[in-house]
Amino acid sequence: MAKNNKGISQEIEHLISEINEHDHRYHVLDDPIITDSEYDRLKIKLKKLENRFPALNLILDLNAVSEGVHTSIRFDSPSRRVGGKALSKFDQITHLKPMLSLDNVFNDEEFEAFHARLTNRLGTTLRFCCEPKLDGLAVSILYRDGVLERAATRGDGEIGEDITENVRTIRSIPLKLRGDNFPPLLEVRGEVIMPKQAFDSLNERARAKGEKEFVNPRNAAAGSLRQLDSKITASRSLGFYAYALGVVEPETWGLADHHYGQLLQLKSWGFPVSAEVKQCDSVSEVIAYYTDIMTRRSALAYEIDGVVIKVDNIAQQLKLGFVAKAPRWATAFKFPAQEEMTLLEGVDFQVGRTGAVTPVARLKPIFVGGVTVSNATLHNADEIARLGVKIKDTVIVRRAGDVIPQIVAIVAEKRPDDACEIEFPQTCPVCDSLVERIEGEVVARCTGGLFCEAQRKEAIKHFASRKALDIDGMGDKVVEQLIDKELVESPADLFKLSASAITMLDRMGLKSATNLVAAIEVAKKTTFPRFLYALGIREVGEATAANLANYFKSLDKLKAANAEEFIKVDDVGTIVAQHLTHFFAQSHNVEVVDSLIEAGVNWPVIEEVAEESLSLKGQTWVLTGTLTQLNRNDAKAQLQALGAKVAASVSKNTDCLVAGEAAGSKLTKAQDLGIKILDEDGLLAVLAGE
Repeated sequence: MAKNNKGISQEIEHLISEINEHDHRYHVLDDPIITDSEYDRLKIKLKKLENRFPALNLILDLNAVSEGVHTSIRFDSPSRRVGGKALSKFDQITHLKPMLSLDNVFNDEEFEAFHARLTNRLGTTLRFCCEPKLDGLAVSILYRDGVLERAATRGDGEIGEDITENVRTIRSIPLKLRGDNFPPLLEVRGEVIMPKQAFDSLNERARAKGEKEFVNPRNAAAGSLRQLDSKITASRSLGFYAYALGVVEPETWGLADHHYGQLLQLKSWGFPVSAEVKQCDSVSEVIAYYTDIMTRRSALAYEIDGVVIKVDNIAQQLKLGFVAKAPRWATAFKFPAQEEMTLLEGVDFQVGRTGAVTPVARLKPIFVGGVTVSNATLHNADEIARLGVKIKDTVIVRRAGDVIPQIVAIVAEKRPDDACEIEFPQTCPVCDSLVERIEGEVVARCTGGLFCEAQRKEAIKHFASRKALDIDGMGDKVVEQLIDKELVESPADLFKLSASAITMLDRMGLKSATNLVAAIEVAKKTTFPRFLYALGIREVGEATAANLANYFKSLDKLKAANAEEFIKVDDVGTIVAQHLTHFFAQSHNVEVVDSLIEAGVNWPVIEEVAEESLSLKGQTWVLTGTLTQLNRNDAKAQLQALGAKVAASVSKNTDCLVAGEAAGSKLTKAQDLGIKILDEDGLLAVLAGE
């Protein structure tokens, strides 16, 4: 039995070592060598052994010695990372060595003055170690004989809060140091951060649950680390970067004689160290480092608010000493603030190229993120409600990198009595068309797509596109120039263009202009489904346009329809019916449609067909490969005119597959399912009624 227990104990030891190694490779080196599923299997196996044989995995609980001898799962077991019993409060820990703060410099001149003070005091040249100033929560972690013993927040620098159980849940922090060449007592200092991706996910989950969101990753990291329930901390995907040593015993232990070297030692013991750390030999190199990091700031995986500049040589650090609660030999070279408070003076509403109506806050100008900001996005009505923001509120404005400034919170204590609600417009501020917001959608949109000046370019690009009126030579750049030069205001104006007017465009000679006029003339003759698709009504694609055309047969009947009638059409649901109703309720849109007919746009009349004559009614057809005698869209329209539903993929419900040249996987699947297959000649025979 003893032998068996020894074997199980060795297996537990091996699993702990293996899982900790994989944690290090994944969370520190970003170089995993096993799959997530295999990692999970190892964790499950360890947990089962620990639960089945608890006596084989117990050690002395050093925190409970004063109350008697207690045992617990060993400190370096990955099982400690999932969180334990919730605390009622945090105990206090007195730091073995004070955790000091840093003085700041804010521009090149102030850093040059800092450098001059140090060189004058030392009378020698200096090398600096430069690293990002991480925007999180400073912590101290104590290791005894290589095993994590306790962790504390900075607190007031002398006394911090005991956050040991929460720190154990952070997977980038080693529970046991790597190797065997480390001091018997080692205090490591660093920053607990929440990576940007984890922050976004956390707030996304909060929004989904209707809970309060965190303002920034720093607050999220601090709030997560100070949870009394360590299981909550474990779920928050916190990270850690080591940036300094605290107490080391014995003092004679062989530490590197420069700060950069000590960071490399920390890295060798299993701690994450920022890859951005760099040694600089001059003021110009430090300033170049600062500028480079600030330029790349938004691309980093974590938030920073500056860079930390430290004298690299440890002997020089000791000689320079400290002043008040900060070292003389280090400073924080701060970036321009990314968050500031200011007054919300009003709200304007802008209309985007797709018709989205966006509220924009008018702010009392404030310098934030390196620029003066007077406007900030409020996104949509839901965001206004979430923030609870009103006009005349004092708000916190954030500008990170090149991101558009946004309001992230209000200062409720400063709200004046005359603060007023923000009212979303019922009609478009550009064209006065109805503003539509479908239930369940976040964005409100202008319904005047063909008429609204804000949407004009996108509407006409769509109108001229291949699947719409297919005007050959009418590319995006041509449309943009036509509108910028005020030659076109609505789609109907395209049919009034002359060759001489078109020659006013860049790179458009008389021959090209003449060809474009001819293409516009050809495009007048179209089909009813193409015309409906070209109008750009929201969510009315090719299939829906074809179904509408086949159901109503004429434009007049379609224009006169209401939502109840639209819903009777195949594939038209409540939301699409609302879009159609709102579109044709706008007199502006109807005027544009009528002007297109007056300009000569026409299509063959769709004859009323008795339902029993729809030879393909109820059948599902699929087209694949290249058709040489018939345009794919025309083939689709003719099949739909015979009552068929034309699907994009093959399934067991498919009645027939038309296989053109170079047919691929759809043909293979149809053959496997035993589905009827026709070539192009077979299709033409069906369309001809044979």
